[in-house]
Amino acid sequence: MRVTKANVTRVCAVCERTLLMGEQTLRYSPDGHEFVDVCTLCSEIALDSGWVREGHAVSPALQQHPRRRRQKTLWQALLGARDEEAEPVVSEPILRRLSDDELTLVEAADLFNQSDFRRTVAGVAKSLGEPKVSIVPLAGVNAETVLTFAWDITWYQYRVTPDAAQPVRIADRGHDLDEVEPAYAQWNARFDETGRLVPELATV
Repeated sequence: MRVTKANVTRVCAVCERTLLMGEQTLRYSPDGHEFVDVCTLCSEIALDSGWVREGHAVSPALQQHPRRRRQKTLWQALLGARDEEAEPVVSEPILRRLSDDELTLVEAADLFNQSDFRRTVAGVAKSLGEPKVSIVPLAGVNAETVLTFAWDITWYQYRVTPDAAQPVRIADRGHDLDEVEPAYAQWNARFDETGRLVPELATV
């Protein structure tokens, strides 16, 4: 009987590129517990993001188990960022009363507020005013959520994947509000005066 090796597809946890067979990779831990493959081209990005290379000491800041809705990004925690910079959009007592669908909106908003893209939207808002905002969860196993920020002359769209190495990434942008698909034009959130994305929740 002929025995063949099973093909195992590996991807870089940073750039999400499919790795070639035999390609050299490095192992890093984003959270101090599990290790992931990182291609050599993305090694510096992993280090800059505070990931720990396999075989090196893990910082105490990484050894704490992350909560489902993280108060800070890993990089912010390592730099000692103040809590108010990533203040959650909903307080703990209210969280207990939310449905699963509402929790999805809150988690997506918290992750966006912890990302650098928050500054991008805040900068545009200073010039063009408060945007229309929607948070739309996608069906499927990846638990992705689409965030849309729209003004009369421009719009930005982001995708949030909580379990990804980079949970928030830009997905699309344009100049005409009519370009935004109707499914993503459900204006169910706001970008408040403090520069935070806040979902509109019936429970709150």
